[in-house]
Order: sequence, then structure tokens, then C-alpha cells
Amino acid sequence: MSLCLIGLGSNEGDRRAVLALALEELGRRPGIAVVRQSRLIETAPVGGPRGQGLFLNAAALLETTLSPEALLAVLQQVEDSLGRRRATRWGPRTIDLDLLLFDQHVISTPSLTVPHPRMAWRRFVLEPAAEVAPGMIHPILGWSVARLWDHLCTARQYLAITGPIASGKTWLSKRLAAATGACWIADGGPSLFCDAASANPVGDAEEAELASLAHRARLVAQDSPVWREARTFWVSDFWLGQSLAFARTMLPEDRWGPFFAHWQEIARQVVRPKLIVALDVPAATIRNRLAEHGSIPASWTGAALERFRVALDWCLGRAEVGPVLRLNDTSSEQALEEVLAAVEAMR
Repeated sequence: MSLCLIGLGSNEGDRRAVLALALEELGRRPGIAVVRQSRLIETAPVGGPRGQGLFLNAAALLETTLSPEALLAVLQQVEDSLGRRRATRWGPRTIDLDLLLFDQHVISTPSLTVPHPRMAWRRFVLEPAAEVAPGMIHPILGWSVARLWDHLCTARQYLAITGPIASGKTWLSKRLAAATGACWIADGGPSLFCDAASANPVGDAEEAELASLAHRARLVAQDSPVWREARTFWVSDFWLGQSLAFARTMLPEDRWGPFFAHWQEIARQVVRPKLIVALDVPAATIRNRLAEHGSIPASWTGAALERFRVALDWCLGRAEVGPVLRLNDTSSEQALEEVLAAVEAMR
């Protein structure tokens, strides 16, 4: 038997009755047992068309002998039987059944992604989920559902946007700050890049990145004056882990260890983001964008840019990082829509 966590939601019709019927129907299906269900919570809709009704949300812990794909098929059958229509993304719905976790499986196919890619920062998911399955572990983040819920409730309302150079971090963070009334924390510090033609490119790179790290750390230090501003939300166009990714990309092995140790000491003194937004843009696209502005540092070949993307992905995957929203080369407006929905879901 496998343990799995599902989320339920409804904002059309007799919401309470529909959710009860969904759980009853699941419990009657062969190979599925409803172990525990949460209380119902009422939440505002996130994203999608304006004017929608409030949702009733819940979570349930299931035991099943089905495969993840077979369970997904059952969830969709139950949705269809209760009148679910899939016309508008994030639109109103009679019933929504999401497969959040399936044991420790990590699945990414065109039809199924497990863990659910947005569960780690959605209040309407985590509150009921922490009630029925606090000890289940998110297999990518390495955090329990209870820890994710505690982080959502206690971390400062701070979102950090990261990605390679020319990935759109500054544009997205400025637009997000303008749309939400957030305090915008701009990097604007020393350049991370050195010219490979310099006499000591590795030394120059390390010196520049140490200066950049110190600058960023001052901006988001726990005692920084930025947190005393009369705001309820903060957004930065950088993440401290970018410095670690840069070092992993550019520095030789004998310099990586000391830099990592220094970075860890600095990281203990800054505010941890509630959510990190990672913009993943292909190296070829970055090179084209830089070429348009005539500003490609000689040391940043296509191979170096690709190494940076890999290094940043490694940094984002470290267990202590926390929730990450990954956006894969979406358009600027699509990225803004995704991040605005994430901000709504955290509140």
C-alpha cells in the first residue's frame, strides 16, 4: 500500500456536498482507502478570472494499491462525474482533486507532476495538508508538510528572484513590486563578471564575487533597515545563492571550499526568503540577449553560462533552501502572472 496526499477544492454549486461526495466516491473505488480527511477551510480564489466565488478547500490522506498514473485517472473520473469542466486555467470549478504527494515518488511526465509543483507555498493547500499528513516529506525539498506550513506562517513576506544574467530578474521584480506595493530591494552592486583577458581572471572573479556577496548580504541582513519600512511585502532582484552558483561555476576546486565556508557564515546572518522564484533561461537565449546589448563578458562563453545554470540548479536543490517556484523561459507577462498568483497563494 502506498500513502498519498490529495487536495480538494470547490467554488461552484453546493461546495460542501460536492467535496463530501468526492471523498465518498474515492472510498468506494477498488484499491483506495480514505485514511484521514481535514476540516474544510474557506479561501479566496488565486489567479484566474475575477469575480469568482470563494473556495472550500480540504486535504485527504489516502492508502492505495494503484500506481500514481492510475490514481490520477481515478481522480479525474471522479471530477468528471461531479461536473468538472476544464475550460479556463485557474477558473471556477465544481470540484478540483489534486494529487500532491505519492509516497516519495518524483514524477514528471506530460500528464502528471508529483510532488505538485505549487503545493509548497499555497496556504489553501498546506493548512489542511498539515492537519492530515504533517509528517509526509516533500521528496524534492526534503521538508515535511508541517515544516512547510510553519515556514509559510512564520517567514517574513520576502520573495527573492534569481536566475542567470539577462534572465529578466530586475524587470520581473520591479513589475511585481509595483503590482503588489512591495518594497523593491535592487541589487545594483559590484559586477559579478570579470574579463577573461585580465591578468588574473580567477582572482578577479573571486574578488568581484566576494564584494557582490557582501553587498547583497548587507541589503537583506536581519538587521537591515529595509525591513523597518512600513510595508507588508518585500521583493529582491537577487538571491544570495547566486553568489554560490557563480563560485561553483568559475572558481577552481582549491578556492571553492573556502568560498563555500564563507558563504555559509554570511547566509546565517540574512533573512531567508519565504519563496524563491528561479528563472531558467537557456544559455543560447542569454547569449543572444547579451549580444543585442553588446555586453558579453569574454569569460562567459555559452559553456560557462550552461555551467552556471547547472550550478544554480544545484544551489536551489540544497535541503535548507526551501520552496522554489521554477519558471522555464516563459514570456515576461506569463512569468508575472505566475508570480502574482504565488504571492496571492502565500497570503
